[in-house]
Amino acid sequence: MDVEAYMAERIPQIDAAIEARFERASDRVPAPLSGAMRHLLFPGGKRLRPVFALAAAEAVGGRARAALPLAVAVELIHTYSLVHDDLPCMDDDDWRRGRPTVHVAFDEATAVLAGDALQSEAFAVLAEDPVAAADPARMLFVVGRLARAIGAEGLVGGQQDDLAFEAVKSAGKGGADHVRLASIHERKTAALFQAAIVGGAALGGANDDERGRLEAFARDVGVAFQIADDLLDADSAEAASILRLQGQGDARAGAEGLVERALERIEGFGERAMALRELARFAVRRRR
Repeated sequence: MDVEAYMAERIPQIDAAIEARFERASDRVPAPLSGAMRHLLFPGGKRLRPVFALAAAEAVGGRARAALPLAVAVELIHTYSLVHDDLPCMDDDDWRRGRPTVHVAFDEATAVLAGDALQSEAFAVLAEDPVAAADPARMLFVVGRLARAIGAEGLVGGQQDDLAFEAVKSAGKGGADHVRLASIHERKTAALFQAAIVGGAALGGANDDERGRLEAFARDVGVAFQIADDLLDADSAEAASILRLQGQGDARAGAEGLVERALERIEGFGERAMALRELARFAVRRRR
């Protein structure tokens, strides 16, 4: 299948749903805050995480539409994480997605508030979806899975360790090893992929066995995606983290190995998981 055509079909659906959320509350949100929240959402990035959520729903025999609220929530969460990662107290970045970062375009306080608001809006999207009323147990699983993925055991904890990891290297104290870096990748990057994919599958009607296999699939894809990102940034002024530990060839081989293992985990899903498989390959082999 043509994965880029699949993404071109799904991304406008996700964007329209995000836009609808902003229009719904446009008269109740201060204009500077709304602008800061939208700043990195439109135009957005690759929308890979939300598209994975839709494909996961289809992979277990459900409709992509069933996972659309989660797709929106995941993109809002991802954007919040970028806004906060870019802050002066974190990575102190000035550019993101070809434009000034939120704290540069607005101010630091507004960027903090915009990130907070994006995170809370993500959970509001899920709480207000009809599935929450029709199947509260299923939606409770999805909400809980997403909350764990982005909290102290997941994304936030991964960011904390990433900051400590960078500080150790900057001080020249060593300690840069594959085990620590893999743990950071699993929490800071793979955890949100897992929440998107497992949650999307749950909304598509997945059983426990399917959820378990997709959990492992998503972990491998998420880590491979981060390695691919490091490789794409190999020529940047600041060397990418994985490339401080191994050469580009070894890193690329490691990412490919993770994707192949991920694909083996979902061999039994059949034709309905074709989009999920092709997205996994695209996530690692993309050139931009």
